[in-house]
Amino acid sequence: MIAWTIEAALSAPSIDNVVVSTEDEEIADIAVAFGAQVPFIRPAELALDDTPGIIPIKHALELIPTTDAILVLQPTSPFRTSADIDAIISLAFYKQAKSAVSVCETAKHPFWSYSFDGDRLVPLFRGENINKPRQALPQSFCLNGALYYAEANWFRDTGVLIDGNTIGYVMPAQRSIDLDTEFDWAWAEFLLEKGLHG
Repeated sequence: MIAWTIEAALSAPSIDNVVVSTEDEEIADIAVAFGAQVPFIRPAELALDDTPGIIPIKHALELIPTTDAILVLQPTSPFRTSADIDAIISLAFYKQAKSAVSVCETAKHPFWSYSFDGDRLVPLFRGENINKPRQALPQSFCLNGALYYAEANWFRDTGVLIDGNTIGYVMPAQRSIDLDTEFDWAWAEFLLEKGLHG
């Protein structure tokens, strides 16, 4: 997954440098072997399971202060392409946006989401929309985890990758796989085997 991410980034003309942040020496060696830079090893305390994803980005920018813009590429999104990378950067420049993130259309509309109150289902959204057919509902999108673009100084000032002015780059569902579970992995292997991931 790391190799696929590095190769996609190196193949994108809009990318100047590919930097991998990791605490793991083996991952660092793999990253270098595939052409990425590993100018520092991330401290172990910034690589815990519960470390917010924003913290390693702040750390990297502190160590590479001349960076103008960042594009965070999580290796758990293996089907993101170099064309997606170039497209989100072009979109951000064209729209003069400080930040942009990749999204995909939601598989299930959020108006049909519920929580529990004891055994009773409680809709997360109230109102007449919950009873409308899917075709009558507004389109809804979710973050797919593949691409997070931000101007570096804006990120340094805000400490976030997404705010009320962030723009979205829409990716198709087949390139929006985010590998978090064994089911995700099996689904990704199926799409790859069938050639349906592009």
